[in-house]
Parts: sequence; C-alpha cells; structure tokens
Amino acid sequence: MDTAKILKKYQVIAVIGCSRDVTKDAHIVPAYLKSKGFRVIPVNPSGEDILREKSYKSLSEIPYGMKDKIEVVNIFRPSAELLGIVQSIIKEKQSLPSLKVVWAQLGIQDDAAKALAEKNGFVFVQNRCMMRDYRAKVSFST
Repeated sequence: MDTAKILKKYQVIAVIGCSRDVTKDAHIVPAYLKSKGFRVIPVNPSGEDILREKSYKSLSEIPYGMKDKIEVVNIFRPSAELLGIVQSIIKEKQSLPSLKVVWAQLGIQDDAAKALAEKNGFVFVQNRCMMRDYRAKVSFST
C-alpha cells in the first residue's frame, strides 16, 4: 500500500519510542502528526505524559478501549530492536484488531522484521518518515 493511502486512511497511531525531548525526531514527528489531526498514543518506558497525552510503557499497557482502535504502530527505536518489536506486536495481535500498518521511521529497517510482519498480515513500511511523506504526498494532494 502506498504511504499516501496509509496516511489518508488511518488516523490512530501508537508511537513506540515517542520522546519528551522536543529536539528529537521521535517528538517532532508525532507532534506534527497530532497537529494534523491524527490521534497519537505515545509509548515510552518512562510512562510519563508526552505531547499532552498519557504515555504507556508498552503496547500491552494501553487500555483496551484505546488499544482496539490503533491502526498504525510507528516505531522510533534502533533497527536492532525492530524484529523484537514486531514479535511483540504479533503477540498482541488479538488485542489490536484495527492494526493494519507497522511503520519504521527513517533510518530504521530490518528485512526479517518486514517479512515477519507481512507474513502476519500487516503492511510494513520501513526507512520512511511519516511527517515527510505526509508533507510530500498528502498535504499537497488535498
């Protein structure tokens, strides 16, 4: 699926590795997406509020009333962690009925993680920035 279609179709994003540090891409990108109307659910081991949203320590800690609405998991973690993150998403699959897309941000990629995600029915995007793709493909096409 083309990234523009993903960004037009899906609106609820869990951001793994969302940062409180306003200078990091892991804060800038989700803040931008939130400003464009996306529902952003921060996931960070600190569990503190980020972007004026409650942050959860892991996907498994997100309450079902929110978890069942997540359509995209956006990942801001090192490539070496990507396969493990995809494995944890698959373990949570039953409680994530709306999840369609696993998106690894720019500079993050792992072909084994991609193969595993796709084998389990997810669209997998890697090494792409949601903010850049939104700006280039969505905001100018509407």
